[in-house]
Amino acid sequence: MAGAKKTTAPSATAAGKKKNLGHVLVIGGCGFLGHHVVNVLLRDYACAAVSVVDLVCTRYRRPDSDGVRYYDADITDLVSLVSVFDEARPDVVIHTASPLAQGETKTAHALFKKVNVDGTAAVIEACCKTGVKVLVYTSSASVVSDNYNDLINADERWPVIRGKEQTQYYSETKAEAEEMVLKANEPGKLLTCAIRPSGIFGEGDRQAIVGILKVYLERKHRWQVGANDNLCDYTYVENVVHGHLLAVHALLATWALPEPLSADERVDGEVFIITNDSPIYFWDFNRAIWRAAGWDGADMGSVWHLGRDVGLLLGSLAEWGAWLARKNPTFTYQRCVFACMTRYFDITKAKKRLGYVPQVSLEEGVRRGVAWAMEQHRQEAAKA
Repeated sequence: MAGAKKTTAPSATAAGKKKNLGHVLVIGGCGFLGHHVVNVLLRDYACAAVSVVDLVCTRYRRPDSDGVRYYDADITDLVSLVSVFDEARPDVVIHTASPLAQGETKTAHALFKKVNVDGTAAVIEACCKTGVKVLVYTSSASVVSDNYNDLINADERWPVIRGKEQTQYYSETKAEAEEMVLKANEPGKLLTCAIRPSGIFGEGDRQAIVGILKVYLERKHRWQVGANDNLCDYTYVENVVHGHLLAVHALLATWALPEPLSADERVDGEVFIITNDSPIYFWDFNRAIWRAAGWDGADMGSVWHLGRDVGLLLGSLAEWGAWLARKNPTFTYQRCVFACMTRYFDITKAKKRLGYVPQVSLEEGVRRGVAWAMEQHRQEAAKA
């Protein structure tokens, strides 16, 4: 098969009365979110087949006995991707592939555009060429943020921030990809929707939890920027998966209908914000992670408090200093902004149309995520 390498394993046994989603292909299925999608499909659903496309299918790979078919392929290579689709014959495609949302260098921008925009365009074309019924795309709640002004009970009616007003190119590319996916929606042919998670964390998270834990493990946790009066929404990874799979089920049900649903019931061509529905103050979330890692809070009385404006000034100075020293700054203006911004959402639409209810509490999600991250830390320390 041109441009793609496949590994086949024996078929998994379908389970009882579990919902059957047909042949499901997870793009980015060896990544943080994608491998959780695969795990939940195998655990909670009776799919005819589960396949994965990723650039290199090594991390988080399931045992051969689970029957998952893995394909190494670059999603920006349309010929390779169509070849995979022709062999896997998916009814459903869940597109989770995306670079980490960090970096404003030219190299990072090029990667964001290549994967998020060009890759998504290729995925849509491959779906159309091979008769895929359902495409669910992982977007981001950040598409409605200008990364400065507060988001208070933001919902799907809020405008998407594009162009000069969007200060994070990652969010710009996610918004462009989301728009393409929604425009590809065509009843009777390909049904699409987009899921906008906010602040994903959990096992396999090498960004949020690992970064927050690093602050504690390096004993840099005794300072705070801002008044800690800004509520933020975070979402445990399996709840994000749950939102995706509810959307898949709804789209498959819609595909079988002789007539389209009413505007206030539709899932196809729509976006849905997914959170844990448990907003928490920014520093309280950080400290919840530290507590799960063993912090007893005894040194809370010695925490240094920086006002927002002072923090922003110091962040700017730190960026200049890092630039002069040709180093990557750890304390930046934008990180101070994020530490002080309110960012929480109204998920009524997902509740009503998808039937979404978080399956795992914020507290339990933190416990699981930190347990995983601490085990990774112990393993890395043992190798050193």
